[in-house]
Amino acid sequence: MATTLAGVPTAGAGPSRVDHDASVMSLKPSAKMSAARPAVVERRILGHSTRGRPIKAWRLGQPGKPKHVVISTMHGDERHTKRIVTALRDGKPIRGIDLWVIPVYNPDGWARDTRKNGRGVDLNRNYPRGWVDLDGPYESGTGPASEPETQAVMSFLSEIKPRRIVSFHQPLNGVDVDTKKPRFARRLAHALRLPRTSLNCGGVCHGTMTSWYNANFNGAALTVEYGARPSRQRLRVQAPKALLRVLGGRR
Repeated sequence: MATTLAGVPTAGAGPSRVDHDASVMSLKPSAKMSAARPAVVERRILGHSTRGRPIKAWRLGQPGKPKHVVISTMHGDERHTKRIVTALRDGKPIRGIDLWVIPVYNPDGWARDTRKNGRGVDLNRNYPRGWVDLDGPYESGTGPASEPETQAVMSFLSEIKPRRIVSFHQPLNGVDVDTKKPRFARRLAHALRLPRTSLNCGGVCHGTMTSWYNANFNGAALTVEYGARPSRQRLRVQAPKALLRVLGGRR
């Protein structure tokens, strides 16, 4: 089933829009996939990267329950936290929540082991909330939401409007509690055994996904940073259990 989404909110809470077509392919899992990944109830291709690689999302849990999204590898060289997301996707069925996961947000960066996408843009500076023209390591693109990855995820989040978004990064080692729902952030920091911190980008965070979502929707998005080399056990076992518990899910 193909669905076309357009008119994604862009900056602040105002009326400005992005006009684009983001084709979203939604597929029910096959019998073989259901046996291999019993938690999966739906999968989607949200769009494609600048180099044509698919951006995949997986739906877990129970449709109709509180809706949440978990994201990893917005920066392709922050690779370890993907293990949290794949452990959620590949484990036992999830109850109590409607959970979408995006294991590889930036497939071009992932393929090249680099922070930026295939056009050299930092996708977490490309959102149309406080966007400014940045160069160097935080190159923000030719304009707000200039990149197809940004457009695809904006369309997806605008469609499903999750209650919570947890975006995993590295290597700053902490949970941002200076955010829209600080109580939730504090609970998550405690559950994940990470310090509470304020991730302010050294000043003002221009064009970030979390700031865009928090300004435009009732739900709340926050950033979680692990250290440079967290253990496999921590990411594949402890973190998924803790995250599910704080979101209200269970296996």
